[in-house]
Amino acid sequence: MTSASAPGLVVQAGLALPPLSHFKLAAFDMDSTLISIECIDEIAALAGKGEAVAAITEAAMRGEITDFRDSLQRRLALLAGVPASVLERVLAERLTFNPGARELCAALKAAGLTLVLVSGGFTFFTRFVAAELGMDYVRSNELEIADGALTGRVVMQDWGDICDGEEKRRMLLQCCAAIGCTPAQAMAIGDGSNDLPMMGEAGLSVAFHAKPKVRAAAMVAINEGGLDRLLTLLPA
Repeated sequence: MTSASAPGLVVQAGLALPPLSHFKLAAFDMDSTLISIECIDEIAALAGKGEAVAAITEAAMRGEITDFRDSLQRRLALLAGVPASVLERVLAERLTFNPGARELCAALKAAGLTLVLVSGGFTFFTRFVAAELGMDYVRSNELEIADGALTGRVVMQDWGDICDGEEKRRMLLQCCAAIGCTPAQAMAIGDGSNDLPMMGEAGLSVAFHAKPKVRAAAMVAINEGGLDRLLTLLPA
């Protein structure tokens, strides 16, 4: 990778970026990409189980635990019995959008792109984020709740139960097919190792304040500043 003209903005050596008009779809990760938190870590912190869950999250994000399904199930198991009201507290007290998230999504929508939210996080939060940012398609995990408490499991949905890296990749391809564009006309933006499969399919892969493994693989890495810095690289 070689540095672009601005500090903290890195573009693959020799890469000529197409204009924004080339793209028809943008797929986003949520936790630590569009929003500043990892929701599962914040649930755990409010439930007094923060350190144990965060350690697994970090190992998974770094790619040290390569099976996202396994890492998520291990973390969720630690949250069994946590009151579901904690979800409301995380949303009200902890969830904030990353700098430039609203601006980037608004600009992409104005340019006619379809926006996709694909998250290994939870529908309780993706519903809010998707509504705020104008997402057209959403895929994420549904927490199972019984008697007002988390069970430590997720609910089976019509596409499956856990949105892992492979499911993110599949969702990007499905959405491209649904709107009649090729993966080369899609961009994928994320920060963790489970974003690499969809980033590998997209015509433009963007790492945002990402783990080293993800920064190394991405065509563009935003290491400083907001998500909207991507717009400075894509002529209209």
